[in-house]
Amino acid sequence: MAVYVDDMRAQFGRMVMCHMIADTDAELHEMADRIGVARRWHQAPPRHDSHYDIALSKRALAIRHGAIPITLKQCAAMSRMRRLTGELPLPGKAVEQMLADLNARRADRAAGNQQS
Repeated sequence: MAVYVDDMRAQFGRMVMCHMIADTDAELHEMADRIGVARRWHQAPPRHDSHYDIALSKRALAIRHGAIPITLKQCAAMSRMRRLTGELPLPGKAVEQMLADLNARRADRAAGNQQS
């Protein structure tokens, strides 16, 4: 079980934000409580994948409390896989699967173009 924080840098007013995701919502909320992020900031299905947008100062605090730093690409791939499978994969596995799926789609399109 793990909590992850990505390296996104999105302006929100005067703050710079990133994402915090976790294997389970219980872990996500526990970390949010630990670092002082109010539950009202939780973004949840069906409108969003379960996560918090947190300020960089909270990111640093989350890492000090055991969160694992990941890239924005890893976060996106992990969230995509959770939508497809219901489980949050490891960061490297998620990116690997995303690239394999992309290459398969490209190969399918190329094969379709050659048959024309």
